[in-house]
Parts: sequence; structure tokens; C-alpha cells
Amino acid sequence: MTPIVKICGLSTPATLDAALDAGADMVGFVFFPKSPRHIDWGQARALAQQARGRAKIVALTVDADDDTLKRIAEALAPDLLQLHGRETPARVRQIGEFAARPTMKAIGVAAREDFAAAAPYEGVADFLLIDAKAPEGAALPGGNGRPFDWGLTRDIRFRRPWLLSGGLDPETVEAAIAASGASGVDVSSGVENAPGVKDPAKIRAFVVAARGAFARAAEGVA
Repeated sequence: MTPIVKICGLSTPATLDAALDAGADMVGFVFFPKSPRHIDWGQARALAQQARGRAKIVALTVDADDDTLKRIAEALAPDLLQLHGRETPARVRQIGEFAARPTMKAIGVAAREDFAAAAPYEGVADFLLIDAKAPEGAALPGGNGRPFDWGLTRDIRFRRPWLLSGGLDPETVEAAIAASGASGVDVSSGVENAPGVKDPAKIRAFVVAARGAFARAAEGVA
């Protein structure tokens, strides 16, 4: 897989521009009212227009119903749907067919045995997102800034392209790529100054650090 850098939870023109100008491959927008990164339909339309043609547009949802998915399609027209809830493999397949778009299913990981949960989704999702498992009682299924043992993924062979998330920031992404063998990374809280408040400088630093780490990995440099 060609290396992918994704910046998720964008909500303002300035921070979206920072991600686009830095060369992010994917930009993510959150449709989950409990999240500090949630955007409304008007914001979605404006941000989609700004991003179209410059990066892949990703809509993050959590157990969204068909009506919500339809409204997301109308407002954002995303290239990819990121499913971060308790969607079953059957529901992931249904969403992909209903929305006529590729899907990315998030899998929460804290220990090696958690990777077993990914297997049923590999036949229905187009991408996997390997993320830190949310702590017990957490209000959000992702974006909590928690790392896991990235090295656990080193010997796992997924049948779908996958991205690494969880505890990544400009200072840790190089070590995470080296430890995990990932060829895609996804960051949200790691480029923020406060929940939902992205920092353009951190966004740029993250993309630069990830690109450098991917290049060194490709050259076999530790």
C-alpha cells in the first residue's frame, strides 16, 4: 500500500488548509454529536468544497442510521466512510452497498487477542483502522489520545489495507511506524491544543514526521 497520512476531526477552514498544504492524503470529518470534533451540515458542505480534489474526504460515523448516512452523502459527498461504532460485519457490508462508497472499519486493540475481532470485517470493509481500545466508560470510541503496544501489529498480516491510530503525535509517529510496520497513520487528538481544537503547526509537523518515517522504512533504515 502506498503510505497514507490521515488527519481526522478537522472542523475549520484554517486547519483543513494546514492539512491540505502539508500534503495529507486523507482528511476526516466527524459526524457524532458527542464528539468535540462534530461538524454540522453547513460546515460539511463548505469544508468538502475546500478539500475536494486535494485529498480523499472521509466521513467518520458511529452507528449511524441510513437517514444520517444519506444526509452525510448529500452534505459532504465523502470518498470513504469510517465506521467507528459497534457496526457488525453485516452492517458494514450494508452501509457500503447503501452508500455506494468504500468503508473503513475501526478495530479497538489493547492486547494481541483483540486482533481476532478484525477477521470478520476483512471480507466486507475496504480498509481497517487499528486503534487503541477506548477505556471503559469512555464517551468517545476514538480520539482519546491513548496509545497501545504498536509492536503488536508487526507480525499481523491483514488482508485489507490498514491504518494505525492511537496515541500518535508529531513526536511519536516515527517510533509508531517503525514498531508497527504500518503503511498508514491516522491522527486526531495528537495534533490538538485542546479537545477539538487543531493546531496548524502540529498538523504540519505530523505530516512531515510521518513522511520521513515512511521514507526511512522503505529504505530499510531503522
